[in-house]
Amino acid sequence: MEFFLAAIEASEPASALRTARWGYAAVSTAHILGIALLVGPIVALDLRLMGMARSVPIAPLVRMLRPVAIGGLLLAVCAGAALFSVQASHYAGLDLLRAKLALILLGIAGALALHRAGAAGLSGATQTRLRVHGVLSICCWLGALICGRLIAFVDAS
Repeated sequence: MEFFLAAIEASEPASALRTARWGYAAVSTAHILGIALLVGPIVALDLRLMGMARSVPIAPLVRMLRPVAIGGLLLAVCAGAALFSVQASHYAGLDLLRAKLALILLGIAGALALHRAGAAGLSGATQTRLRVHGVLSICCWLGALICGRLIAFVDAS
């Protein structure tokens, strides 16, 4: 594993990003933008699932927010992978990064499970199921945000 992480750090893109003054800032900004585009729609939908704004139908809300969240996820993952490559060995040793990734995977799995049935499944789900999903989803995504932010303040040791 150490060899693999060292190879990532030694790669040309990682080396270029490590030495590029504005390149790293641009990738970091893209990561934050991706997170905003991901978490914003998810929280809005989760709040609706939890019972807020009941006059707003769920199915059209999902159709509007899902593509934005998916685009945000793709941008955040790509930019996050680039940021990881700069210090792969350091970041790989962080429990916070592992927790962040676990929470992201749980959040994605929950979204896939809820949306697998499509709009009919969402409208046919019990209010309790929708509320539980909303609470768990918000916990996963906000937990991932907190873990990600704390990474800047911890040491690998």
